[in-house]
This record gives sequence, C-alpha cells and structure tokens, in this order.
Amino acid sequence: MIKVLKEMDKIIISGHANYADSNDIVCASVSSIMYTTVNAILNINEEAITFEDDNNKCTITIKSHDDITDKLIDNMMLLLTELKDKYPSNIEIK
Repeated sequence: MIKVLKEMDKIIISGHANYADSNDIVCASVSSIMYTTVNAILNINEEAITFEDDNNKCTITIKSHDDITDKLIDNMMLLLTELKDKYPSNIEIK
C-alpha cells in the first residue's frame, strides 16, 4: 500500500500499491502526480520546496508558501485523494 502522510509543511509518500505485478497503474499514477507537481514548483521557484527521493520514500518539504506553490500542493493532494477513493486498497492518506 502507498502511504501519503501530510503533516504541516511536510509530505511523505512511501510504499508500493501492489495493484498489479507489472504495469501497476496506481504506482504510476502516484509517481506521475507527485513528480509533475514537484517539477512544476521547482521550475517556478527553486526555493519553495525541497524534495528527497531515497527509493523507499519521497519527502516534499514546503519551505515558503506562495499562491502558486500552495495551489499546486493542494491540487496534488486532491488528485491523490481522488486516486485513493478509486483504489482504497492501494493508497492511504493521513
């Protein structure tokens, strides 16, 4: 199961969806949503977030709040929530 933990200015995404042995659409969707959001924020303002990927978990730390960063993070969380609603056995959000 993929776990998404949001606490204040930190978002941690870890685990594997285990939706399918190959071509796991849930994992691919989470990765796509997360990396698109991170790249968009960093392209607009390199100082807004830090991003770490250690192959076991990804951590996004919000360093500065501005309208665009906040909207992109909110959008990411909304998309992940919609994915969780569709695949509740494969993704958990706290």
